[in-house]
Amino acid sequence: MVWARLQADLNCKLRRGAWYRLIKVEGLAALVDVNRTPVPVVRAFLQLSNSPPRRWTVVPRPKQVPATVQMGPQYAVCPSCRDRVPLRGHPSRMLCGRCRVDFAVDWDEGYLTPKA
Repeated sequence: MVWARLQADLNCKLRRGAWYRLIKVEGLAALVDVNRTPVPVVRAFLQLSNSPPRRWTVVPRPKQVPATVQMGPQYAVCPSCRDRVPLRGHPSRMLCGRCRVDFAVDWDEGYLTPKA
């Protein structure tokens, strides 16, 4: 099984930082399973992995979110259920309130941050 997630800060039917099962890749196109629905995505916008996610992804606040939305400068995405959770402090591990699974937080990943 192959997993995929967005590697670009864009609005589509995939949550930033969330991993999804990859159904198929054909040329420049990919099909991703989002809640049992195949969603087409341009392959170049995806990061692929052969192993399932095991750590919370820290996601910077998207540029398009209005200032009135209270979400802070970053949030975390659960590797199991894809729930988005506001970050408070700098925890090394977090228990997901939705799926009740404890995972480490991947602070070193630098998801969607410009590479130096």
